Amino acid sequence: MLSQALGASSIVAPASNCYALDNSSHIFDFGYVDFGRFDKFNYFVAGSGHINFVQEFYYGDLLNCERTYDKMGRTAQVNILCGSCSNGRCTGDLGCICNVTYESTCRVLVELAIPCKEQGVRVFEGFTVGFHPRSWEIVYNGMTQLGFDKSHHAFSFGTEQTHVALYMTAIASLSTLVQKPTFKIFPEHGLKVGLSGSGATGRPPTTLSPSMVVVDWRCEKALNTPYEVDITIPVDGYEPIQFTLSKMCEYPQGKGGGTTRGWAIFGVVSCIFIVLSTLFCCGGFIYKTRVERQRGLDALPGMTILSACLEAVSGGSHSYSGAEDTNSAFINQASWERQPDATQGTRKTSERKYGSI
Repeated sequence: MLSQALGASSIVAPASNCYALDNSSHIFDFGYVDFGRFDKFNYFVAGSGHINFVQEFYYGDLLNCERTYDKMGRTAQVNILCGSCSNGRCTGDLGCICNVTYESTCRVLVELAIPCKEQGVRVFEGFTVGFHPRSWEIVYNGMTQLGFDKSHHAFSFGTEQTHVALYMTAIASLSTLVQKPTFKIFPEHGLKVGLSGSGATGRPPTTLSPSMVVVDWRCEKALNTPYEVDITIPVDGYEPIQFTLSKMCEYPQGKGGGTTRGWAIFGVVSCIFIVLSTLFCCGGFIYKTRVERQRGLDALPGMTILSACLEAVSGGSHSYSGAEDTNSAFINQASWERQPDATQGTRKTSERKYGSI
């Protein structure tokens, strides 16, 4: 598995759990699976002192181990030495067991000497890349995950998806080692790709503040097979982080973002118009009430023009009347209503005169 990973363009996580990173972050891939009949879950890390690696196994047989404090049944710890045993009891190319010690009836320590292969590439531990700030579907612990090591049709993005957001995290003390990402496209023509976001500008990513890289891609030419976008993230002193994103192009796409930009411009213009209209109405209302001493609807800006338009449309039958016109109408109506009284009084006088005769 390690030889295949070294020959690939990216550091791919081995399919099994039989690998570990030493104290200098170099990867070692071993050929054995496990020792004993234990659960597949194991703990494989670098050792200290004369021990190169430590592998632990849990959840063994529960017989006579039901009362273990950790509730893990039988457990085993394998201390791996690269080369021969420290006590010189056993040597050989295939490796041998140097010592076996039982700490209890439920836990055993095994010291194993095996020939370690030449150390692999240096892995940037703690680095992740995912589709969410707290996920690592693409890269985990500095190693590319299955599905993104090369182009896979099952992991390809659809034509309609014009952008993909990637989130990167790293250990804060080592985040400044991460450089700006670069990319290559295969085939070279037919897919328009651009990178943006904080990660594309070189902002160091951390676990508390992930940096984002937005992959904007647009299909210019339809293709039966997915386009491959190989993204490389250089890291000072370590092997670069490399992974592949695939995109299907079933039909050509127009210029990306045109519709979005149009709606954005329309929204900005609408907001400006609403603000200016509000300021104009408020200013006109204040001017007419304070300076021209108008009240009610007469103080609203544009009411004179609106009244003229309504009068022109309705032919003068539904024109807007001001306060003065309304008062005049009431005065005229009152005068007209009083006229019959005067006429009646005159008539009565005439009748009295006629009766006197």
